[in-house]
Amino acid sequence: MQHVSPVRLPLITGGKTLHDVTEDVARHVEARPNRRWLAALGGALLLLGIFFYSVYRTLWYGIGEWGLNKTVGWAWDITNFVWWVGIGHAGTLISAVLLLFRQKWRSSINRAAEAMTIFAVICAAMYPVLHLGRPWLMFWVFPFQNPFGSLWANFNSPLLWDVFAISTYFSVSLVFWYTGLVPDFATIRDRATGPIARRAYALLSFGWKGGAKHWSRYETVSLILAGVSTPLVLSVHTIVSMDFATSVVPGWHTTIFPPYFVAGAIFSGFAMVLTLMLITRVVFKLEDYITLEHIALMNKIMMITGSIVGVAYITEFFIAWYSQVEFEQYAFINRATGPYWWAYWAMMTCNVISPQLVWIRRVRYSIPATFILSIIVNIGMWFERFVIIVTSLHRDYIPSSWAMFSPSWIDIGIYVGTLGLFFTLFLLFAKFFPVINMAEVKTILKYGVDNGPTYGGPNHGAGAAPAQRQPDPAAPQPRVLAR
Repeated sequence: MQHVSPVRLPLITGGKTLHDVTEDVARHVEARPNRRWLAALGGALLLLGIFFYSVYRTLWYGIGEWGLNKTVGWAWDITNFVWWVGIGHAGTLISAVLLLFRQKWRSSINRAAEAMTIFAVICAAMYPVLHLGRPWLMFWVFPFQNPFGSLWANFNSPLLWDVFAISTYFSVSLVFWYTGLVPDFATIRDRATGPIARRAYALLSFGWKGGAKHWSRYETVSLILAGVSTPLVLSVHTIVSMDFATSVVPGWHTTIFPPYFVAGAIFSGFAMVLTLMLITRVVFKLEDYITLEHIALMNKIMMITGSIVGVAYITEFFIAWYSQVEFEQYAFINRATGPYWWAYWAMMTCNVISPQLVWIRRVRYSIPATFILSIIVNIGMWFERFVIIVTSLHRDYIPSSWAMFSPSWIDIGIYVGTLGLFFTLFLLFAKFFPVINMAEVKTILKYGVDNGPTYGGPNHGAGAAPAQRQPDPAAPQPRVLAR
């Protein structure tokens, strides 16, 4: 009697064949939009309309429409900027780092995570552009000789480093995402029946034929881009953290910010990936591809990074006490007990306490619990950025300049509008692009059981599925031992 004892639960369930993968993933691309998708898109477009109105008010009347004051110069805009950049972190981690470490469980979720990264960075980029006040004069910030005098960029400023880091991050992520889509575009091209769809996907697939040379170049480019992208996981949010760490504001001038911000970004990014993938697996009926094992593994990463963030919170208080600097001590006491105490304790509850529930196996493998937890984490990470920025600024060295911050309706409208922009882009992506990487999923698909495990090769990007070996019904079947 043959026994097969898997190291962990299978990544693809339901006994899928190569042809099943193509059918299941391409089905939602080829079908007409259903009412649920149209309703969701309508809601996202409504929020997007709020964004356009808020942007119009900001550009026409100036950033005086925002709730900023003389003391709290950074508030809603930079809070949401850092929050969106953090959400975009998980896509690069899942795509690049896990690819280099040969983690096969990334194959079902990497494409949606990469798309999420691109859309989140677009939403983040809205804030510095709007904060310029007159973005049509943005060319003034570029380092070139001009007739306006000696106006040169300050290359010592982390704000300029942000421009290079995030633009590089966006460019590499976009190329990485599109490269992975090319074989699947070819599959949709070969299955398309309408002339417009066939021409559109033929253009997008760049003449992909699925030959050995094409696959060799595909894998080479993927590895190169993964190697380039991996440092970005650390560099992007490290540079964002230096916007704060290089200042002399109490509560900001600290060396713990770079690793603390990177861990927090991965923490919030994985939470958003879980939120989107849990909805996607139900709407597009992809439960056999986005399995409980995928969810449990992402929960573990979220728990680890959440614990790192919790240690960082405690370390900040310890260093403030150990430094014996009165201003540093007051900054952290004010966070926990001052006028914004409710934001601080919301942050601690959402980011430190709630992720520890993942230690419980029943929670880790629970769909409803994971969905609620992922939303709670992203709420907590928004409060973290709000606490760091507003509570450190609203009470500075001079009590006569203390002030409270409250957002205006335009502030709230821009934030809600960026959510509409994000979900509009993601819904369009999920409908017209394959939301799962068919080519990579086929490389981990076990479809032979009569002669040991057999894995389908990747070069099935276009055309019909090749002939497959089917198990002999009369042959003895292996017994799979449950974990």
